[in-house]
Amino acid sequence: MLIIKGVVLQVAVGLPQQYGSPNATDPMDKPWQTGFFKQPVTGAVRLNRLGFEGDGVADLVNHGGKDKAVLCYSAEHYPVWRAEFQQMEAVSERFPLESFGDGAFGENLTMAGLSEENVCLGDVYEVGSAKIQVSQPRQPCWKLGRRWRLKQLTALAVSTGRMGWYVRVLEEGGVAAGEEMVLAERTLPEWPVSRLNQLFYRDRSNLEDAQEMANCDVLAEAWRSEFRKRIKKITS
Repeated sequence: MLIIKGVVLQVAVGLPQQYGSPNATDPMDKPWQTGFFKQPVTGAVRLNRLGFEGDGVADLVNHGGKDKAVLCYSAEHYPVWRAEFQQMEAVSERFPLESFGDGAFGENLTMAGLSEENVCLGDVYEVGSAKIQVSQPRQPCWKLGRRWRLKQLTALAVSTGRMGWYVRVLEEGGVAAGEEMVLAERTLPEWPVSRLNQLFYRDRSNLEDAQEMANCDVLAEAWRSEFRKRIKKITS
């Protein structure tokens, strides 16, 4: 099997907190709750079935759970984002470009060497003493734009495909920055995360692929359900 591996550059965790003020006039400063502001951790962190110790999400309906225990993001995307932001008129001169790096997308694991192009649905990786499996692409919500006071950021992430991906935990263990994430099993080499993003967001009339993903037991149930709904709409 082709040896594919990445390196964990950063492990970050954080619990939901309340931000903003009820007296704020700017919508960006109104009260909101999020676990987006995660902090880097030194040393090994215990990874359990529902995620890292010390980590949590505010919206338990749309985030978290066994299929979305850990969010991974490619470090290689950040220099690209910063270069693009410098060319965007909509980005304020006050935008903290220097801060838009590891952890900026609210990820738990910032990875080098892995991206949506070479990570496939169902991939099983060994990292530290844990074993994880790719379960679905990240589906960014409005909080990404709110975090960086850049409303269009969520749409930009979707349009570029630079969204990251979720994993479920097959074997609990400890994970630390600097450790390798090594591919142990690949059953769907034809389904990189980038292709799944394309099917979900753009190739909406592709009934054959939608049916395949609706029946794919390694894909998170939330996405399988969305494909079943799409099939029903197309065929009804």
